[in-house]
Amino acid sequence: MKVLLIRPRPDKETIGLQHVMICEPLELEYLVSNIPENLKSDVDIKIYDFILETKSFKDMLKEENPDFVAFTAYITHVETVKNLAKEVKSFNPNIFTAVGGVHAEVVGDDFLDSNIDFIYRKNGIDGFNSTLDGILKILDKNQIKEAISLIEKKPFEYNYNHPDRQAVERYRKNYYYMFHNPCSLIKTSYGCPYDCSFCFCKEITGGKYFTRDIEDVVDEISKIKEKEIYIVDDDFLFGEDRLRKFIALLKEKKIEKNYLVYGRADFVAENRELLAELKQVGLRAVIVGIESIRKEDLKTYNKKTTVDINESCIQILRELDIELYATMILPMDFTKKDFRDLAKWLTAMKVTFVNLQPLTPIPGTDIFKDYEKHLLVPRQEYTMFDMAHVILKPSHMSVRQFYIEILKGYYKVVMRPKNSIRLLKKYGLKENIKMLKGSQKVSLQYLKKIIRG
Repeated sequence: MKVLLIRPRPDKETIGLQHVMICEPLELEYLVSNIPENLKSDVDIKIYDFILETKSFKDMLKEENPDFVAFTAYITHVETVKNLAKEVKSFNPNIFTAVGGVHAEVVGDDFLDSNIDFIYRKNGIDGFNSTLDGILKILDKNQIKEAISLIEKKPFEYNYNHPDRQAVERYRKNYYYMFHNPCSLIKTSYGCPYDCSFCFCKEITGGKYFTRDIEDVVDEISKIKEKEIYIVDDDFLFGEDRLRKFIALLKEKKIEKNYLVYGRADFVAENRELLAELKQVGLRAVIVGIESIRKEDLKTYNKKTTVDINESCIQILRELDIELYATMILPMDFTKKDFRDLAKWLTAMKVTFVNLQPLTPIPGTDIFKDYEKHLLVPRQEYTMFDMAHVILKPSHMSVRQFYIEILKGYYKVVMRPKNSIRLLKKYGLKENIKMLKGSQKVSLQYLKKIIRG
């Protein structure tokens, strides 16, 4: 049986961070490495990453002539996956199709379509293996669906082989995150221990939080060939004992890598010494949800932090020379003065990188029902739920002006001369040119939104 695993290219309407980062499809690598031993000899499996693939989807189908095609998807891929599944069925209606990924696990009904046979809503790896087994046993579609539904009723439990990174060997040199190049991904926990109202992460595991054994994590890291490692946990900086064990094992095994992680501002503010120790074993950058400089916003988001905590976090990371990638949520009641104040604060705090995200109520999150009736676009305009589009009506300006203020904010903070000089000295000309080209593409997408209004 020939099986194809597909990561689709984002729709042209989606404002794409793929212009400044392309990370490996870790979820598909897990599928490849966890096929049961009794099925391996009967399964020929291949990953196609269409963010990088030069071959057309149609030509791929003709060349591979698969028996089963499975897609991974975010919310912005919903219509893309439906269209690709239709293309599969047009090529050969007997080919089975499936979709998984974080959006399928939280709002699986969005993928209901006559051309999609299976939706993996929970325990996707096991559901995928059950599908393989059913196809090989020549079960009909409904029988396979029944087997998948039984698997979805089981509690989540991490007991999987490390991902097969060789499955994307032909793409690996092109995977990077900003200045982390080339970059490999690893996941050491599932879910999030916090409860922010806007967050999609906690919905994926039903609000539960799971961690992998840290010895197993370090063992996996030791086998990764890339120097740069992006730990894609929703919050890696959690649990002091676990982090100290991580540090000790890296030192014991003499592993020298660089790490990019997610972390909360309050953890950084309260653990300067621990961050310094993590810096010694390779911590290079932290993505922090600063979210707002207004205390009322932080309260609304259930963030459980303060502006003082955020400032302390930023100062500690700067003093330790750990790069900060800050994310900010822009509420719809922002005025031009609010945008100016935010840019002034970010500049005063010497923030180098910032992601300015218009408030986006993602279906499946706590806040979606509160904002659904205020959406400027239909719920089914999936490509616009990218946390970059303005999909709620601004209170004090037009949508066009809101986009203008976002773009101005980026240029005031990220492109200021001192910032550019610092980045040039730290990362060199080649990497800066690459980032400049990527940021220009994102800017062009925003300019198109501004022109169209």
